[in-house]
Amino acid sequence: MKTRKHCDATTILAIDNGTQSVRALLFDLAGNIVAKSQVMLDPYFSTQPGWAEHDPEDYWQALCRACQGLWTQPGVRRDAIAGVAVTTQRGTVVNLDRNGRPLRPAITWLDQRHTDTVPPLSWWWRTAFKLARVDGTIDYFRGEAEINWIRAHEPDVWAATDKFLLLSGYLNWRLCGRFADSSGSQVAYVPFDYKRRRWAGPRDWKWQALAVEPRMLPELVEPGDRLGEIGRDASDATGIPAGTPLLAAAADKACEVIGAGCREPHVGCLSYGTTATINTTGTRYVEVTPFLPPYPAAIPGAYSSEVQVFRGYWMVNWFKEQFGHREQQRALAEDVAPEQLFDQLARSVPPGSMGLMLQPYWTPGIRVPGREAKGAIVGFGDVHTRAHVYRAILEGLAYALREGKERIEKRSGVAITELRVSGGGSQSDCAMQLTADIFGLPTSRPHVYETSGLGAAIDAAVGLGLHCDFATAIGAMTRVGRVFEPVPAHRDVYERLYRQVYLKMYRQLQPLYREIAEITGYPKR
Repeated sequence: MKTRKHCDATTILAIDNGTQSVRALLFDLAGNIVAKSQVMLDPYFSTQPGWAEHDPEDYWQALCRACQGLWTQPGVRRDAIAGVAVTTQRGTVVNLDRNGRPLRPAITWLDQRHTDTVPPLSWWWRTAFKLARVDGTIDYFRGEAEINWIRAHEPDVWAATDKFLLLSGYLNWRLCGRFADSSGSQVAYVPFDYKRRRWAGPRDWKWQALAVEPRMLPELVEPGDRLGEIGRDASDATGIPAGTPLLAAAADKACEVIGAGCREPHVGCLSYGTTATINTTGTRYVEVTPFLPPYPAAIPGAYSSEVQVFRGYWMVNWFKEQFGHREQQRALAEDVAPEQLFDQLARSVPPGSMGLMLQPYWTPGIRVPGREAKGAIVGFGDVHTRAHVYRAILEGLAYALREGKERIEKRSGVAITELRVSGGGSQSDCAMQLTADIFGLPTSRPHVYETSGLGAAIDAAVGLGLHCDFATAIGAMTRVGRVFEPVPAHRDVYERLYRQVYLKMYRQLQPLYREIAEITGYPKR
C-alpha cells in the first residue's frame, strides 16, 4: 500500500463507453468524482431494418476526445493517475484483420439480425438438447450469433478475420497494444465458459455452434489484473501518460453492480438504463433461468445473477420522443431539465395509474418471456391521459423487475432485503419512490450517478493494491445516497395489482401473441 499522503492525491481514470456516449472519469480512492468529460457518440446506423452498426473508429476517437477533455479542467493532475480501466456496453463485436484494422462496422448489442445458416451440431449434442427441451434456445443462440451471420453473409470478412473482439477488447488493444480482455466482460455470443470464467474447453458444444476459432479470441484475465500499460501512440492520442498501468475491469452492468455497493446476494441492484436489469452478486453459480448462465461479476470468482427487460428505460425515451414534445418544448422555454417535467407528469397520477397496466415486452426475450412476446397496455378508460401512460411504463418496468427478483430468490434461496438503483432512471424521484412501493423494500440511490465508471475504478484500485481487497475497496468507495421507504398505502395497492393482475398478463396474452406473429409475420423467427 502507498502512504496515506500519496493516496490522498491518487486518482484512477475510468473510461465508460456506453450506448450513447463515452465518459472519462477521474475518481479518488474514496469514490468521489474528481473530474468528468463526456463525448456523445454518433448514433448507430442501419442499412437494413433491425440492424444496428457503429464505426469502431468513432468509439476510439470519442474515447480520445473524452480523455483530452479532462486535461483542460482545473486541478486535474496527469501524474496523479495511478491506473486506467475500461468498461463498455455488452455484446458489441468488432472484426479485425491481421494488421488490427476493423474489417467492417461493429455490430452493436441492439442489432436484431438473424441467420438460419448456422454451423451444424453433432447428433449427440442435438439429442441431448432435445431431451433437455432446450433445443429451441440453442437454435436461437446459433441464429443470433453475429459471427455466424458474418460467415453466412460476408464470407470474405469472416475469412479475413484475425481477431474477433468485444468492444472492451478492442479499446484495451488500442490503449496497450495487447489482444487481451477481462473475463468479466464476456457477455456475448462467444464460446465462453460462464461457470469457470474462461474460454470453453475444446469439447464444449459452443465451438460447434459458433463459427469462431480459438485464434480469433483475446487472452482473458480476471477483473483487477494488469492488461498492460498505455502505449506511446495511445498516449499521444489520449493524453494519458505513457506507461500508465491498464487494469481489467468488467462489462458496464457488472461494474454498475459493485459501483452501487452491491457485493452481497441479499442486496439487489436495479439498473434503470437502456436495458433494465436486476442483479445480485454471489460466489455460487446459479442459473435463474435453467440453461441460461449467470454473467461474470466484476469481482474475480463471482457471478452476477441477472434478469433483464431488454428495452427497459429505452421505453421512457420512446415515450418522450413519441408523446413528450410538450414537455420538451416547455423545458427549452423555461430553461429546466426535461426530466423534471416528466417527473411532474408521473407524480400527477395516483399509484396504479387508475387501472392502466403495462407489460414491458417491447422486444421479445429468449425463454422468459418467450420469443413471441410483445408489449401490452390494458385497462384504458376515458379518464386516461399521456400522464397515465407514462406512469404505467414506469410501473410496468418495476413489476417486471420485481418478478425477476422473485425468480432470483427462488433459484438462489437468498431473500433480497434491500435495493440499490443506478442508471439514468435512478435520477427520477418518482421512479425511485414507486420502485420502493412496488417492491415493498427500502430503495436507495448510490452516492454517485456514474456507478459503471466507479465499478471500473474499484477494479483498478484493488489491482493496483491501493485497496487491499474488494470488500475494503467497495466499503471505502461506495455509499448510499438518498433512501426511499415504501409508503404503506401505495405498497398495498401495488401488491394487489402485481399479484392479481400483472403476474397473470403474460400467461393470458401469450396465445394471442403467437397468433399475431403467425398472421403478421412479426417477429419473424
